[in-house]
Amino acid sequence: MRLRMLSGLGALTAAAILTGCDSQPDTTKLAETKVDAAAKLKATKAAKVKKAAQVRANELGQIPVLMFHRIVPKPQTTDDRSPQQFKADLERLVREDYVPITAAEMVAGKIDIPAGKHPVVLTFDDSSPSQLTLNQMGEPQKDTAVAIMKEVADAHPGWKPKGTFYVTRDMFGKTVREEQAQMLLWLKDNGHEIGNHTSDHLNLRGRSHKEVEDQIGKIAAQINALSYTKPTTIALPYGNQPNKKDWAMRGKLYNHQGAFLAGYTPAPAPFSKSYDAAGIPRIKAMDKKGDCAQFCSHAWLDWLKKNPDMRYTSDGDPRTVAYPKYKAPYLRKSFTTWSLPY
Repeated sequence: MRLRMLSGLGALTAAAILTGCDSQPDTTKLAETKVDAAAKLKATKAAKVKKAAQVRANELGQIPVLMFHRIVPKPQTTDDRSPQQFKADLERLVREDYVPITAAEMVAGKIDIPAGKHPVVLTFDDSSPSQLTLNQMGEPQKDTAVAIMKEVADAHPGWKPKGTFYVTRDMFGKTVREEQAQMLLWLKDNGHEIGNHTSDHLNLRGRSHKEVEDQIGKIAAQINALSYTKPTTIALPYGNQPNKKDWAMRGKLYNHQGAFLAGYTPAPAPFSKSYDAAGIPRIKAMDKKGDCAQFCSHAWLDWLKKNPDMRYTSDGDPRTVAYPKYKAPYLRKSFTTWSLPY
Protein backbone atom coordinates (compact mmCIF):
# COMPACT_ATOMS: atom_id res chain seq x y z
CA MET A 1 0.00 0.00 0.00
CA ARG A 2 2.78 2.40 0.94
CA LEU A 3 4.60 1.50 -2.28
CA ARG A 4 1.53 2.36 -4.32
CA MET A 5 1.27 5.75 -2.66
CA LEU A 6 4.94 6.46 -3.36
CA SER A 7 4.46 5.36 -6.93
CA GLY A 8 1.53 7.77 -7.22
CA LEU A 9 3.55 10.66 -5.82
CA GLY A 10 6.33 9.89 -8.21
CA ALA A 11 3.93 9.99 -11.10
CA LEU A 12 2.56 13.35 -9.97
CA THR A 13 6.06 14.74 -9.61
CA ALA A 14 7.01 13.54 -13.05
CA ALA A 15 3.87 15.06 -14.50
CA ALA A 16 4.64 18.37 -12.85
CA ILE A 17 8.19 18.29 -14.22
CA LEU A 18 6.95 17.44 -17.68
CA THR A 19 4.36 20.19 -17.55
CA GLY A 20 6.99 22.66 -16.37
CA CYS A 21 9.17 21.88 -19.38
CA ASP A 22 6.42 23.13 -21.69
CA SER A 23 6.14 26.62 -20.05
CA GLN A 24 8.70 29.40 -19.76
CA PRO A 25 9.67 30.97 -16.44
CA ASP A 26 8.08 34.34 -15.71
CA THR A 27 11.47 36.05 -15.93
CA THR A 28 11.90 34.84 -19.51
CA LYS A 29 8.47 36.12 -20.51
CA LEU A 30 9.20 39.46 -18.90
CA ALA A 31 12.50 39.76 -20.75
CA GLU A 32 10.78 39.01 -24.08
CA THR A 33 8.07 41.59 -23.31
CA LYS A 34 10.72 44.23 -22.66
CA VAL A 35 12.47 43.35 -25.92
CA ASP A 36 9.18 43.63 -27.83
CA ALA A 37 8.38 46.97 -26.22
CA ALA A 38 11.86 48.31 -27.00
CA ALA A 39 11.54 47.17 -30.61
CA LYS A 40 8.14 48.85 -30.97
CA LEU A 41 9.47 52.05 -29.40
CA LYS A 42 12.44 52.05 -31.76
CA ALA A 43 10.17 51.51 -34.76
CA THR A 44 7.82 54.28 -33.64
CA LYS A 45 10.69 56.72 -33.20
CA ALA A 46 12.13 55.77 -36.60
CA ALA A 47 8.75 56.51 -38.20
CA LYS A 48 8.59 59.90 -36.45
CA VAL A 49 12.11 60.76 -37.56
CA LYS A 50 11.25 59.81 -41.15
CA LYS A 51 8.12 61.96 -41.09
CA ALA A 52 10.00 64.91 -39.58
CA ALA A 53 12.64 64.66 -42.29
CA GLN A 54 10.00 64.47 -45.03
CA VAL A 55 8.40 67.77 -43.97
CA ARG A 56 11.77 69.34 -43.06
CA ALA A 57 10.56 70.00 -39.53
CA ASN A 58 12.41 72.68 -37.61
CA GLU A 59 10.87 73.23 -34.20
CA LEU A 60 13.81 75.34 -33.12
CA GLY A 61 12.93 77.89 -35.80
CA GLN A 62 11.47 81.38 -35.40
CA ILE A 63 7.79 82.21 -34.93
CA PRO A 64 6.16 85.44 -36.13
CA VAL A 65 4.11 87.04 -33.36
CA LEU A 66 2.05 89.69 -35.13
CA MET A 67 0.85 92.79 -33.30
CA PHE A 68 -2.46 94.42 -34.28
CA HIS A 69 -4.36 97.34 -32.79
CA ARG A 70 -7.45 98.89 -34.39
CA ILE A 71 -9.21 97.49 -37.46
CA VAL A 72 -10.93 100.57 -38.90
CA PRO A 73 -12.20 101.65 -42.37
CA LYS A 74 -9.89 104.68 -42.47
CA PRO A 75 -6.57 103.99 -40.72
CA GLN A 76 -5.29 107.08 -38.92
CA THR A 77 -1.97 105.79 -37.60
CA THR A 78 0.56 103.19 -38.68
CA ASP A 79 -0.85 100.93 -35.96
CA ASP A 80 -4.26 100.76 -37.67
CA ARG A 81 -5.30 98.29 -40.36
CA SER A 82 -8.38 98.53 -42.54
CA PRO A 83 -10.69 95.49 -42.71
CA GLN A 84 -9.43 94.87 -46.25
CA GLN A 85 -5.79 95.05 -45.16
CA PHE A 86 -6.42 92.79 -42.18
CA LYS A 87 -8.19 90.20 -44.32
CA ALA A 88 -5.31 90.32 -46.82
CA ASP A 89 -2.86 89.80 -43.93
CA LEU A 90 -4.72 86.67 -42.85
CA GLU A 91 -5.11 85.29 -46.38
CA ARG A 92 -1.37 85.61 -46.91
CA LEU A 93 -0.81 83.56 -43.77
CA VAL A 94 -3.15 80.90 -45.13
CA ARG A 95 -1.32 80.78 -48.48
CA GLU A 96 2.06 80.44 -46.79
CA ASP A 97 0.93 77.57 -44.53
CA TYR A 98 0.76 79.46 -41.23
CA VAL A 99 -1.69 78.23 -38.59
CA PRO A 100 -2.62 80.50 -35.65
CA ILE A 101 -1.88 79.46 -32.07
CA THR A 102 -2.40 81.54 -28.94
CA ALA A 103 0.40 83.24 -27.04
CA ALA A 104 -0.39 80.94 -24.08
CA GLU A 105 0.07 77.85 -26.27
CA MET A 106 3.36 79.19 -27.57
CA VAL A 107 4.92 79.92 -24.18
CA ALA A 108 3.73 76.56 -22.82
CA GLY A 109 5.30 74.72 -25.77
CA LYS A 110 1.89 73.29 -26.75
CA ILE A 111 2.22 73.90 -30.47
CA ASP A 112 -0.26 71.45 -31.94
CA ILE A 113 -0.48 72.10 -35.68
CA PRO A 114 -0.27 69.81 -38.73
CA ALA A 115 3.06 68.54 -40.03
CA GLY A 116 4.75 70.93 -42.43
CA LYS A 117 2.80 73.96 -41.17
CA HIS A 118 4.15 77.01 -39.37
CA PRO A 119 2.74 78.61 -36.20
CA VAL A 120 1.81 82.27 -36.07
CA VAL A 121 0.54 84.21 -33.06
CA LEU A 122 -2.06 86.91 -33.72
CA THR A 123 -2.10 89.46 -30.88
CA PHE A 124 -4.45 92.41 -30.42
CA ASP A 125 -3.64 95.26 -28.04
CA ASP A 126 -5.83 97.77 -26.18
CA SER A 127 -9.21 95.93 -26.31
CA SER A 128 -10.64 98.16 -29.04
CA PRO A 129 -14.32 97.82 -30.13
CA SER A 130 -12.95 97.39 -33.66
CA GLN A 131 -11.55 94.06 -32.54
CA LEU A 132 -14.71 92.75 -30.90
CA THR A 133 -18.25 94.14 -30.95
CA LEU A 134 -21.29 91.88 -30.68
CA ASN A 135 -24.68 92.60 -32.23
CA GLN A 136 -28.04 92.07 -30.51
CA MET A 137 -27.88 88.37 -31.39
CA GLY A 138 -24.52 88.00 -29.68
CA GLU A 139 -22.69 87.58 -33.00
CA PRO A 140 -19.55 89.53 -34.03
CA GLN A 141 -20.23 92.75 -35.87
CA LYS A 142 -19.18 92.77 -39.54
CA ASP A 143 -15.62 93.98 -40.24
CA THR A 144 -14.44 93.56 -36.66
CA ALA A 145 -11.25 91.55 -36.22
CA VAL A 146 -13.01 88.44 -34.88
CA ALA A 147 -15.62 88.53 -37.66
CA ILE A 148 -12.92 88.72 -40.34
CA MET A 149 -10.96 85.90 -38.70
CA LYS A 150 -14.07 83.71 -38.73
CA GLU A 151 -14.75 84.60 -42.36
CA VAL A 152 -11.25 83.54 -43.39
CA ALA A 153 -11.48 80.34 -41.33
CA ASP A 154 -14.83 79.42 -42.93
CA ALA A 155 -13.27 79.82 -46.38
CA HIS A 156 -10.22 77.74 -45.45
CA PRO A 157 -11.04 74.59 -43.43
CA GLY A 158 -8.22 73.70 -41.05
CA TRP A 159 -7.19 77.30 -40.50
CA LYS A 160 -7.96 78.24 -36.90
CA PRO A 161 -9.48 81.62 -35.97
CA LYS A 162 -7.36 82.02 -32.83
CA GLY A 163 -6.16 85.28 -31.36
CA THR A 164 -4.73 86.64 -28.13
CA PHE A 165 -6.50 89.79 -26.94
CA TYR A 166 -4.55 91.97 -24.53
CA VAL A 167 -7.10 93.75 -22.41
CA THR A 168 -7.07 97.09 -20.58
CA ARG A 169 -9.85 98.54 -18.44
CA ASP A 170 -11.46 99.98 -21.61
CA MET A 171 -12.87 96.49 -22.23
CA PHE A 172 -13.85 96.88 -25.90
CA GLY A 173 -15.66 100.14 -25.15
CA LYS A 174 -17.96 98.61 -22.54
CA THR A 175 -18.45 100.13 -19.10
CA VAL A 176 -21.30 97.99 -17.74
CA ARG A 177 -20.03 94.93 -15.86
CA GLU A 178 -22.46 92.52 -17.55
CA GLU A 179 -21.43 93.74 -21.00
CA GLN A 180 -17.75 93.47 -20.13
CA ALA A 181 -18.31 89.90 -18.98
CA GLN A 182 -20.14 89.13 -22.24
CA MET A 183 -17.14 90.30 -24.27
CA LEU A 184 -14.58 88.28 -22.32
CA LEU A 185 -16.73 85.15 -22.12
CA TRP A 186 -17.35 85.30 -25.88
CA LEU A 187 -13.59 85.32 -26.48
CA LYS A 188 -13.05 82.48 -24.03
CA ASP A 189 -15.88 80.35 -25.45
CA ASN A 190 -14.64 80.80 -29.02
CA GLY A 191 -11.06 79.62 -28.53
CA HIS A 192 -9.34 82.97 -28.09
CA GLU A 193 -6.95 83.92 -25.31
CA ILE A 194 -7.50 86.79 -22.88
CA GLY A 195 -4.20 88.45 -21.94
CA ASN A 196 -3.07 91.22 -19.59
CA HIS A 197 -2.18 94.67 -20.96
CA THR A 198 -2.23 96.56 -17.62
CA SER A 199 -5.19 98.52 -16.34
CA ASP A 200 -4.32 101.98 -17.70
CA HIS A 201 -1.79 101.21 -20.43
CA LEU A 202 0.98 103.01 -18.55
CA ASN A 203 4.63 102.80 -19.49
CA LEU A 204 6.05 100.52 -16.78
CA ARG A 205 9.66 101.60 -17.29
CA GLY A 206 10.90 103.62 -14.32
CA ARG A 207 7.87 102.91 -12.13
CA SER A 208 8.09 101.47 -8.63
CA HIS A 209 7.49 97.82 -7.88
CA LYS A 210 4.17 98.74 -6.23
CA GLU A 211 2.98 100.74 -9.26
CA VAL A 212 3.85 97.87 -11.59
CA GLU A 213 2.04 95.34 -9.40
CA ASP A 214 -1.00 97.60 -9.09
CA GLN A 215 -1.29 98.15 -12.85
CA ILE A 216 -0.94 94.49 -13.73
CA GLY A 217 -2.75 93.05 -10.72
CA LYS A 218 -5.80 95.32 -11.00
CA ILE A 219 -6.71 94.25 -14.53
CA ALA A 220 -5.81 90.62 -13.76
CA ALA A 221 -8.32 90.61 -10.91
CA GLN A 222 -10.95 92.28 -13.10
CA ILE A 223 -10.50 89.74 -15.90
CA ASN A 224 -10.74 86.85 -13.44
CA ALA A 225 -13.87 88.26 -11.79
CA LEU A 226 -15.61 88.73 -15.14
CA SER A 227 -14.56 85.58 -16.99
CA TYR A 228 -13.04 83.18 -14.42
CA THR A 229 -9.79 83.44 -16.34
CA LYS A 230 -6.31 84.08 -15.01
CA PRO A 231 -4.17 85.50 -17.83
CA THR A 232 -0.96 83.56 -18.42
CA THR A 233 0.66 86.11 -20.75
CA ILE A 234 1.09 89.87 -20.75
CA ALA A 235 1.82 92.40 -23.50
CA LEU A 236 3.87 95.23 -22.04
CA PRO A 237 2.58 98.72 -23.00
CA TYR A 238 4.93 100.33 -25.53
CA GLY A 239 7.02 97.16 -25.28
CA ASN A 240 8.83 98.52 -22.24
CA GLN A 241 9.87 96.22 -19.41
CA PRO A 242 9.84 97.47 -15.80
CA ASN A 243 13.12 98.10 -13.97
CA LYS A 244 13.20 94.42 -13.06
CA LYS A 245 11.61 92.35 -15.79
CA ASP A 246 10.45 89.69 -13.31
CA TRP A 247 7.99 92.25 -11.87
CA ALA A 248 5.89 91.79 -15.00
CA MET A 249 5.99 88.02 -14.70
CA ARG A 250 4.99 87.46 -11.07
CA GLY A 251 3.00 89.45 -8.53
CA LYS A 252 0.45 89.00 -5.76
CA LEU A 253 -2.44 88.65 -8.22
CA TYR A 254 -0.74 87.27 -11.32
CA ASN A 255 1.70 84.64 -12.52
CA HIS A 256 2.62 84.96 -16.19
CA GLN A 257 4.47 82.40 -18.29
CA GLY A 258 5.37 84.95 -20.95
CA ALA A 259 5.77 88.69 -21.41
CA PHE A 260 5.56 90.13 -24.94
CA LEU A 261 7.36 93.20 -26.20
CA ALA A 262 6.73 95.41 -29.24
CA GLY A 263 9.98 94.56 -30.95
CA TYR A 264 10.96 94.16 -34.54
CA THR A 265 11.86 90.51 -35.02
CA PRO A 266 10.24 87.08 -35.11
CA ALA A 267 10.32 85.27 -31.77
CA PRO A 268 12.60 82.35 -30.89
CA ALA A 269 10.83 79.03 -30.38
CA PRO A 270 10.14 78.21 -26.72
CA PHE A 271 12.46 75.20 -27.11
CA SER A 272 15.41 77.32 -28.23
CA LYS A 273 18.26 78.53 -26.01
CA SER A 274 17.71 82.07 -27.27
CA TYR A 275 14.14 82.12 -25.92
CA ASP A 276 13.48 84.58 -23.06
CA ALA A 277 10.02 84.19 -21.53
CA ALA A 278 10.22 87.65 -19.95
CA GLY A 279 10.96 89.40 -23.25
CA ILE A 280 9.33 87.84 -26.31
CA PRO A 281 9.49 90.06 -29.42
CA ARG A 282 6.55 90.83 -31.65
CA ILE A 283 6.22 92.22 -35.17
CA LYS A 284 4.07 95.19 -36.09
CA ALA A 285 1.53 94.34 -38.80
CA MET A 286 2.35 96.75 -41.61
CA ASP A 287 3.30 97.02 -45.28
CA LYS A 288 6.89 97.63 -46.43
CA LYS A 289 7.01 101.40 -45.99
CA GLY A 290 9.51 103.59 -44.15
CA ASP A 291 11.00 101.74 -41.19
CA CYS A 292 8.55 98.95 -41.96
CA ALA A 293 10.40 98.23 -45.19
CA GLN A 294 12.68 96.16 -42.97
CA PHE A 295 11.12 95.65 -39.57
CA CYS A 296 7.35 94.96 -39.92
CA SER A 297 5.21 91.98 -40.84
CA HIS A 298 5.38 92.07 -44.64
CA ALA A 299 9.16 92.37 -44.60
CA TRP A 300 9.68 89.62 -42.02
CA LEU A 301 7.26 87.21 -43.69
CA ASP A 302 9.14 87.76 -46.95
CA TRP A 303 12.41 87.00 -45.13
CA LEU A 304 11.09 83.84 -43.48
CA LYS A 305 9.79 82.63 -46.84
CA LYS A 306 13.22 83.15 -48.41
CA ASN A 307 14.96 81.52 -45.43
CA PRO A 308 12.83 78.46 -44.62
CA ASP A 309 15.63 76.94 -42.52
CA MET A 310 15.13 79.79 -40.04
CA ARG A 311 11.35 79.34 -39.75
CA TYR A 312 9.52 77.08 -37.30
CA THR A 313 8.08 74.10 -39.17
CA SER A 314 6.03 71.52 -37.28
CA ASP A 315 6.49 67.75 -37.36
CA GLY A 316 2.82 67.34 -36.43
CA ASP A 317 3.49 65.89 -32.97
CA PRO A 318 3.20 68.34 -30.02
CA ARG A 319 5.05 65.86 -27.78
CA THR A 320 8.34 66.08 -29.66
CA VAL A 321 10.80 68.78 -30.73
CA ALA A 322 12.03 67.84 -34.20
CA TYR A 323 14.94 69.57 -35.93
CA PRO A 324 17.90 68.89 -38.26
CA LYS A 325 20.82 67.38 -36.33
CA TYR A 326 23.09 70.35 -36.98
CA LYS A 327 20.74 72.53 -34.90
CA ALA A 328 21.18 70.37 -31.78
CA PRO A 329 23.38 72.94 -29.95
CA TYR A 330 20.42 75.36 -29.89
CA LEU A 331 18.06 73.05 -27.96
CA ARG A 332 17.27 74.02 -24.37
CA LYS A 333 18.34 71.27 -21.98
CA SER A 334 14.91 71.17 -20.34
CA PHE A 335 13.51 69.74 -23.59
CA THR A 336 16.09 66.98 -24.06
CA THR A 337 13.50 64.25 -23.50
CA TRP A 338 11.34 65.77 -26.27
CA SER A 339 14.28 65.85 -28.71
CA LEU A 340 13.81 64.32 -32.16
CA PRO A 341 16.84 65.13 -34.37
CA TYR A 342 17.02 63.79 -37.92
